[in-house]
Amino acid sequence: MDELEEIRRRKLLELQQRQRELEEIQRQQELKQQLELQKKIILRKILEPEARERLSRLKLAHPEIAEAVENQLVALAQAGKIRNVITDEMLVEILKRVQPKRRETRIVRK
Repeated sequence: MDELEEIRRRKLLELQQRQRELEEIQRQQELKQQLELQKKIILRKILEPEARERLSRLKLAHPEIAEAVENQLVALAQAGKIRNVITDEMLVEILKRVQPKRRETRIVRK
């Protein structure tokens, strides 16, 4: 009987550990969703609709650049550094500064 009880005890501990891990993962996912929602709300407040649309299109093509710009804009907004709504033209200028410089290829025909 002792062996059977030991096996049951180990199984119970194993199940409890799995349950704690699942709860932790769920908590992390909820926190991530909450942060994403807060970010969307802030971006909606500081970006004009055209700028939001441009940022969402950029997110499809270059998610890492869009994510970096979004995070920077949110941080600036939370710090109170953004006083006006960001227009599409302003966002284009921001993106020009953020995107890596590309070498321009010129073809010379002789």
